[in-house]
Amino acid sequence: MVSATTFDSNMLDDMFTIVPRLDRPSTYKDHQYQGTTEQWNADIAKSTTLYVGNLSFYTTEEQLYEVFSKAGEIKRIIMGLSRQNKTPCGFCFVEYYTHDSALECMKYVNGTKLDDRIIRTDIDPGFREGRQFGRGRSGGQVRDEYRQEYDEGRGGWGYVRAKQEEGGRNQDDSYDGMSGAGKGINNRLGGSARPSSHGDGEYRDD
Repeated sequence: MVSATTFDSNMLDDMFTIVPRLDRPSTYKDHQYQGTTEQWNADIAKSTTLYVGNLSFYTTEEQLYEVFSKAGEIKRIIMGLSRQNKTPCGFCFVEYYTHDSALECMKYVNGTKLDDRIIRTDIDPGFREGRQFGRGRSGGQVRDEYRQEYDEGRGGWGYVRAKQEEGGRNQDDSYDGMSGAGKGINNRLGGSARPSSHGDGEYRDD
C-alpha cells in the first residue's frame, strides 16, 4: 500500500512534469548562427536578449520600452526593419542588463497584448549587426512573404498575395466592359483585394 507521503511526492513530480515552465526557451535555432548546438545552448543559458515577434508594423519603440521595462531595466531595443525601405517590419530584439530580467519577461510579458496583437518572446543568444533586417526576398520577414491572410497591422496582404491582387486589378482594368472576364481572372489570382469581414483574430499565424 502506497503511503500518503509517497503519494503526495509522486503527485508533485507529475505536476512539475505536466505544467511547462513559462521561462523556457523554444527549440528554435537560427540557421545563420555561427557555432555548434552546444554553443547555442550555452549562449541561451546566460543570454540577456529576447527576440520579440508578431508585432504590428506601427508599434513604436516607446511602447515597447513601456511594456518590457516591467520585467527589468532595459539596456536597449533594436527594432526589426525592412531591408529595402528601413521601416519597422514586425519584430525586435530587447536587451536587458541581466539574464533574470529576460526570464521574468518570458514569464510575465510573453503572450500579453500590445496594439491588439499577442506578443511572442523567445530567449535569443544575442543580437549581432545585420540581424535587425528582415530576411524575406521583399525585405521584410519571411512569414509575410507568402501570407495569404489580410493583416492590417502588418501591411495588409502578404507580399506575394499583394502582387497577385495588383495583377488582378490590372487585368480588370484591361478587360473593363467585357462581361465577367475581369472577375474570372481576379478570382484565379486570389479574389478581391478588400479585407475579409472576419475578425483579425482569425488571421494571426503566430
